[in-house]
Amino acid sequence: MRGGTANCTVIVSEREIGSPVVSSPSCVVAMNLPSLDKFEKAVKPGGVLVINSSLVTREPKRQDVTVVKVPATGVANELGNARVANMVALGAVVEATGVVTPDSVLEALRKNLPAHRQNLLPLNREAIEKGRDAARK
Repeated sequence: MRGGTANCTVIVSEREIGSPVVSSPSCVVAMNLPSLDKFEKAVKPGGVLVINSSLVTREPKRQDVTVVKVPATGVANELGNARVANMVALGAVVEATGVVTPDSVLEALRKNLPAHRQNLLPLNREAIEKGRDAARK
């Protein structure tokens, strides 16, 4: 959600998912300071905390998680579209966790974007790659 704080849970599994409720996620993406304040505690020990360093002004308090700082909003602005900050963050998640492959993300986008949005694929691909690059640094 742009302009406000929102959250969602995504579960990736090869098995049927019995419940979408997760109390201790293995990865949290904090796109802003209120999200970091609210969800940093929830990441399970040994998990990954991806932080949008363009908007988050404090250091994380956790020492038992892998912290990946990515200037998602700044990168998106450099790409000319602030709305792809989430894709930059997704690239960082893909790189930091290996939970899915970059190709599978792009294929899912190809399959799910409506025909009139297919022109956004190159921008999304670049945003994901920039996020992956930032996560490696």
